[in-house]
Amino acid sequence: MNERLKVFDQFYKETGIEQRHLVHAKGYWHEVFHCWIIEKVDSEWRIYLQLRSKNKKDYPNQFDITAAGHILATETIEDGIRELKEEVGVKVMFSQLTSLGVIPYSIDNEKIKDYEFANVFVYELTGGLEKFSIQREELDGIYSANLKQFILLANHKIKEIEVSGYKYENDIRHYEVKQIGLEQMSALPESYLHEFIPRLEKILIEAT
Repeated sequence: MNERLKVFDQFYKETGIEQRHLVHAKGYWHEVFHCWIIEKVDSEWRIYLQLRSKNKKDYPNQFDITAAGHILATETIEDGIRELKEEVGVKVMFSQLTSLGVIPYSIDNEKIKDYEFANVFVYELTGGLEKFSIQREELDGIYSANLKQFILLANHKIKEIEVSGYKYENDIRHYEVKQIGLEQMSALPESYLHEFIPRLEKILIEAT
């Protein structure tokens, strides 16, 4: 697929349009859409994590943002809501999302040069796991974790957290509860998490 993305300088000023494969090969700054789904269950917040497909080129079988994707050159940030419908089967209006602003972050190693301006949003779900219908080409499963525990893990206060959800194996949905650590979340750089978490905590405090 010959996707084209807007590219930017480090100050988020647009400088042109490039093919997606060149954007990652050369380390150009570009826009992405991130949406974290949260839900209040028995007075406790939970956060949903997707399990990336074991067949993905980048970060296979790793836990990641609930739904995320690139903003194409012909799209606006508002168009990013398609990722929720495509990846996890949750249909929302853009007005239902709460913005956490833009988080710039980068991953630069021998495999990838990924420089992203992440436009980050939160959506409050009701209905639990059965509200999800995952895109099997992209995801193997969907799980949730206690948000307080997730924050402690991201801040290195604990080494593991419990997640519960389901994944597909041989086209069969398997529900499970398991322990994961940061090593199972390598798609999420610490620099990103350390920006994301205080912003999420702030909007949750304001909502109470």
